[in-house]
Amino acid sequence: MKILHFKSELRFLLKEARIKRNKIGFVPTMGALHPGHISLIERAKSENDLVVCSIFVNPTQFDNPEDLKKYPRTLEQDCFLLQEAACDVVFAPSAQEMYPQLPELSINFGNLETVMEGAFRKGHFNGVGIVVAKLFHIVQPDNAYFGLKDLQQVAVLNRLVRDLDFDLNLIACPTKREIDGLAMSSRNVRLSKEARMIAPNIYKSLNMAKNALLAGKSSSEVKDDILLFYEDLPEFKLEYFEITDFENLQNIVDFRPGKKTALCVVAYLDGVRLIDNLVF
Repeated sequence: MKILHFKSELRFLLKEARIKRNKIGFVPTMGALHPGHISLIERAKSENDLVVCSIFVNPTQFDNPEDLKKYPRTLEQDCFLLQEAACDVVFAPSAQEMYPQLPELSINFGNLETVMEGAFRKGHFNGVGIVVAKLFHIVQPDNAYFGLKDLQQVAVLNRLVRDLDFDLNLIACPTKREIDGLAMSSRNVRLSKEARMIAPNIYKSLNMAKNALLAGKSSSEVKDDILLFYEDLPEFKLEYFEITDFENLQNIVDFRPGKKTALCVVAYLDGVRLIDNLVF
């Protein structure tokens, strides 16, 4: 496995791979890897000749400086896990390498900017869009792999690929969960032992909402139920719970069974912002 830190090195290596007509798979990450990330690597390995994983904590997508400061950075351990998963190339650039100058370009993703993460994290998707566009240009993959835990990010990047005609397949992979249902996340390592024990209530709330909707409760009734659920768990600070259309992430007022629906939740626990969703 090669570990590269400079765009020029990576471009040279991948140019040779393309001459050999190797199919390139790409898994962008911010490091602090867990089995969910490794499952993306494994799928990429099964569908491509060469797999690149980027590890870059992107400063432009953080609206909270403390969140950026606390984000775990575990490059040595990450590279060990990637080596075990037979990843071919790790691209771990510095912020200076990725941003010799701060970008003046801004990207607006339309209605996706005004709901859920877009509403609560101003400028977040602009930062995501720019860094992923840069990585797509650098790597030029045939296939790029993302986890559905960050459902809105996948929707944003689908729009990026479509509107800017990136010549690649964006492949969304199911959320990987711990045995108790907690969505795997790099942020989970920041939870105290006590907080980790109650964190699966997030997934419990999503299943409760799904069952209530399928049993005939209205969207407004279900949202009220979820608010009460979290009020009974004062350790959590609920930021939002939404019932949305899977395709455009717009709120569903009148739920109809048979239409693909996404239940999306964000809650703070032990000072850690946890995100999850359930699609059915």
